[in-house]
Amino acid sequence: MIKTKKQGSLIIISGTTCAGKGSVIKKLLANHNDIVLSISYTSRPKRESEIDGVDYYFVTKEEFEKKIAAGDFLEYAQVHYGDYYGTPKKEIIKQLEKGKDVILEIDVQGAKQIKEKFPETILIFIMAPSMEEVKRRIKMRGDENDEQIVNRFRHAYQEINQVNNYNYVVVNDDLQEAVSKVEAILVSEKLRVDRIEEIAVENEEEIIHEFLMDKDFDNSVRPIE
Repeated sequence: MIKTKKQGSLIIISGTTCAGKGSVIKKLLANHNDIVLSISYTSRPKRESEIDGVDYYFVTKEEFEKKIAAGDFLEYAQVHYGDYYGTPKKEIIKQLEKGKDVILEIDVQGAKQIKEKFPETILIFIMAPSMEEVKRRIKMRGDENDEQIVNRFRHAYQEINQVNNYNYVVVNDDLQEAVSKVEAILVSEKLRVDRIEEIAVENEEEIIHEFLMDKDFDNSVRPIE
């Protein structure tokens, strides 16, 4: 009776440093073949462990700026040390039209830009259970000095102040539980009334007539007055 829109959902997942949003996304992709991850472009140098076309599309600053001029990005930002990061438009629209849900792992600045252009975007913010836990996770990495850790904390607090711009907040205390909560969010979004394309019902009188004439229906029974 109900026909829902085939268009996929655009999903933004952001989070504070060491909140584990990357781990949540990996689990979602492993659990659902109808969800894909958008790969961003960046002008920063590729790290030794990274793979072009998997972690990012790595381009030069000049190439990135040509793409900006051509309108190839849904959003972009120039961040640390002048490096560009951007979300490609063409590939995302292609996946959405196929009925795929597309996840964007971007920061609050990029999320705001996309939400303004696409109000139906689902915004999910992943948080660590506490800033003490964030500190513990950063120290476990062991690859940053005190100044870098302080900068991470400062940035994390700035991002937390933007939570009200999101639709949902999920605390990642237990990874599997956090993934289950995000999955529940995506299911509920699929059931929204505004995703209904049409409701196919027959004429009310015809339905009642067929029901009354059904051989399995005892129409000799009269209601109690």
